[in-house]
Amino acid sequence: MSELVNIAELFGKNVFNESVMRERLPKSVFKKLKQTIEDGTELDPSIADVVAHAMKDWAIERGATHYTHWFQPLTGITAEKHDSFISVPGHDGKIIMEFSGKELIKGESDASSFPSGGLRATFEARGYTAWDCTSPAFLREDAIGVTLCIPTAFCSYKGEALDQKTPLLRSMQAIDTQALRILRLFGNTNSKRVVPSVGPEQEYFLVDREKYLKRKDLIYTGRTLFGAMPPKGQELDDHYYGVIRERIGSFMNEVNRELWKLGVTAKTQHNEVAPAQHELAPIYTQANLAVDHNQMIMETLKKVAGRHGLTCLLHEKPFAGVNGSGKHNNWSLVTDDGINMMNPGDTPHENVQFLLVLACILKAVDVHADLLRESASDVGNDYRLGGNEAPPAIISVFLGDQLEDVIDQLCNTGEATHSKQGGTLKTGVATLPDLDQDVTDRNRTSPFAFTNNKFEFRMVGSSDSIASSNVVLNTIVAEAFKEAADILEKAEDFDVAVHDLVKTLFTEHRRIVFNGNGYSKSWLKEAERRGLPNITCMVEAIPALTTEKAVKLFETFHVFTRAELKSRAEVEYEAYAKVINIEARSMTNIAGKQIIPAVIRYTTRLADSIGKITGVCPEADFSVQKELLLETSDLLSEMKTALAELIDLSENCKTIVDAKERALACHSQVVPAMERLRRPADILERIVDKDLWPFPSYGDLLFEV
Repeated sequence: MSELVNIAELFGKNVFNESVMRERLPKSVFKKLKQTIEDGTELDPSIADVVAHAMKDWAIERGATHYTHWFQPLTGITAEKHDSFISVPGHDGKIIMEFSGKELIKGESDASSFPSGGLRATFEARGYTAWDCTSPAFLREDAIGVTLCIPTAFCSYKGEALDQKTPLLRSMQAIDTQALRILRLFGNTNSKRVVPSVGPEQEYFLVDREKYLKRKDLIYTGRTLFGAMPPKGQELDDHYYGVIRERIGSFMNEVNRELWKLGVTAKTQHNEVAPAQHELAPIYTQANLAVDHNQMIMETLKKVAGRHGLTCLLHEKPFAGVNGSGKHNNWSLVTDDGINMMNPGDTPHENVQFLLVLACILKAVDVHADLLRESASDVGNDYRLGGNEAPPAIISVFLGDQLEDVIDQLCNTGEATHSKQGGTLKTGVATLPDLDQDVTDRNRTSPFAFTNNKFEFRMVGSSDSIASSNVVLNTIVAEAFKEAADILEKAEDFDVAVHDLVKTLFTEHRRIVFNGNGYSKSWLKEAERRGLPNITCMVEAIPALTTEKAVKLFETFHVFTRAELKSRAEVEYEAYAKVINIEARSMTNIAGKQIIPAVIRYTTRLADSIGKITGVCPEADFSVQKELLLETSDLLSEMKTALAELIDLSENCKTIVDAKERALACHSQVVPAMERLRRPADILERIVDKDLWPFPSYGDLLFEV
């Protein structure tokens, strides 16, 4: 039995949150800091020393010895440098514990050691971390001890964004300004701020750590580069929502407690579709905090897994042939006084404000589908998107029957006079209650689906930061709001103008709406007919960052400069080529040093057995053994040829200087060569004796947890 947990007492225990600040800060200081957090006003530097002193005392009382500026560079993970609170010893030889406002507000890091896409050269090292007071400081407890973590933005000496947080905060300012313009048009003078609300669902795999350590591909790349499917996969659908095993339950229990202490509202947990796959989902919160919390979730999953003899795999496709892992990004817009701008109400055809918001979002997604697709691009997602319940690579919007019917009415007749209503679901069992039926079904094949009062962007990869997707969503919708507000603020008759604008936007952008099966081959043809882009891989997606359309969008709202966009494209090209190069080298290493020697041992054993039996029984029929020997030898020869080819191609790609050209070559040449090497190896795994195969199989990893 696990120990009893009082969530109310545990939650936020390690967070320097509002209640702690109210208790420890002077009223005037607390008021100024709260105003900065809630209203987005500039931080008053004069209060920094007071806040830093209170933060230090609180942290030290809880055992903290060090503090760190915790930031999110373009590496895909977080970064930190630890400094102790120790200052110069006093005359009596006793140490002094200090933490100043300057140390709280600003830190310094070697910017040239992080990906910068050319913004920072090796000799231009200075970079700054700046305190983000809208995301509370927290204490992390682990083998290092207790560390005060201060969420910060990270920028270069010249002010260019080198992280995920800075553009996110910029985009939140943009959507806030433009959304308020929309609200004011409808007479709302009470709401002072609009904040994107986000709830990311995190999928992940758990495997036994001892088995993981025997798989060099998992260690180096996070995914299996070789592996034959076991006799059973996920075809019985028996793992999804199945009873959670005790070993996994113990892990989940500790993960929850760790996250609750950090103020992360971990709420939902369950087995996912694939064996050994699981999901954790928090409650929605403002986008900036949601991004930070999701990073904490990923770090906590990996850290706690190790304590339980497990390894957490966050790769989008750790196992070929079974479901990959994503991160569904649920996104909506909420005012400071609790109004959800995406709530259609019971009669959406009468909710003109909602219809305008919806029309603007459809326009934003249609116009900038390439950017939204790019925001969910990473190397691992190339293996995931398009199959096994992952959304297809084509961006479309699912609205459901009710809203599509309202759009049809507006576009076809000029008026929407009714909204479809949900019925009553009768189970046919007398003892079960009748249930209110939702107006529309859900569509798991849609990459961007409306789900009652929010949009669910299902493309984001499980290992990726959700920051990029939310930066794009915030900015493209801000643009659509701005263009709508520019028209409506000048209108002589607002009611007529808004009606006409909503109808126009729905008519012009309804091509992006698709409620059908996104996996069907017919949708590929239909999407092409509609003119929707089908961007199938990361290297095809990256150019969307630097189009004139994208530059104009991001510069207009001060989210990215042209130079920052160019640098991010460069970082992504480099990242793609580096990851593929690591995968190729891992494959050649495993194939050459593990698989081929194992197959040779098997063929030697097989040949020896034929020779020994021949000596005893010369007239015996060896057709089966000989067929196996010939088949294995042919596959071994195929594998050796593919191995040599992969080595040559990967070495040639490394000589290409231009990052984009190198990434394109990796995609078009190295990736197919990796598949050619894998094919015979996976067939051989089904033939060679298990005791000779050099590492754990899919069955060992997926079903022995």
